[in-house]
Amino acid sequence: MTVQIFFLIILALIFDFLNGFHDSANSIATIVSTRVLSPRKAVVWAAFFNFVAFLCFGLHVANTIGKGIVDVNVIDKSIIFGTLIGACGWNILTWYLGLPTSSSHALIGGLIGAALVKAGPKALIASGISKTIAFIFISPILGLILGLGFGIIVYWLFRKSTPSKVDYIFKKGQLVSAAFYSLGHGGNDAQKTMGIIASLLFSAGLLGGTFHIPLWVVISCHAAIALGTVFGGWRIVKTMGQKVAKLRPIDGFCAEAGSAITLTISSWLGIPVSTTHTITGAIMGVGSVKRLSAVHWGVAQKIVWAWILTIPCSAAIAALAYSLTRTIL
Repeated sequence: MTVQIFFLIILALIFDFLNGFHDSANSIATIVSTRVLSPRKAVVWAAFFNFVAFLCFGLHVANTIGKGIVDVNVIDKSIIFGTLIGACGWNILTWYLGLPTSSSHALIGGLIGAALVKAGPKALIASGISKTIAFIFISPILGLILGLGFGIIVYWLFRKSTPSKVDYIFKKGQLVSAAFYSLGHGGNDAQKTMGIIASLLFSAGLLGGTFHIPLWVVISCHAAIALGTVFGGWRIVKTMGQKVAKLRPIDGFCAEAGSAITLTISSWLGIPVSTTHTITGAIMGVGSVKRLSAVHWGVAQKIVWAWILTIPCSAAIAALAYSLTRTIL
């Protein structure tokens, strides 16, 4: 393994750390805003389940990222560098602005941008990209529908219970739903970095003739995303937990359960979805059970615009980074 490849692996793990840091809000916003756990305890709870997620899911998403977005034969060290710079740059910018955008789509956008500069449209795999783009819209809608559905069912089942009894039950229930959601988060998001590292190793001839994901890559990526979650992105927690809709334990339970199911289905299908999009949609769905005005649609509109801009903006940053790298080297 050369120094350049080692450096790129470290850079990929830094992105994975930033992914956990940026997306920790998705895992803990509801459970913190409902005061079921303190922020410190919540991030530890989420980080643990982020890490152990590799025991529950296959590597379908990692394979999609590694060889299903861009032709693996086109990938080289410069493309990986441009990809990671594009994704990290966009993550840092949106973290600073407090916008819960998708680290996943930033990574995919970076990969597309760098590959386009090197080899043009022929390097792109349309089927993988079209599925990913489709789920930019499908995952939040599915999260919204499931969050809304869970909200209606649970509200009806507990309609005769006192508020104190409901809060007591769902403060316990949120521990389970938050754990389930964090499993889905780790199972989908950590795999995206695995795919990038594996494609780098394959392009360097370090995986032999068959593309696969080494176990050390799996463990390293889950450890990095869990560590990022521990440190947490508190700016985004405020947006997710307070500005989209005001949540109670029963609402947090429904939102986490709905988004966790969406992430689990997507991971099994090998589709790299955005945990951010999914939980935001679920929060909107639960918020609208009470009344449509309970959702702050102005904030939601800003978030959606950030989603739409993620792939093209990260692609542009990655294309510039790739071009500069090729010029310098």
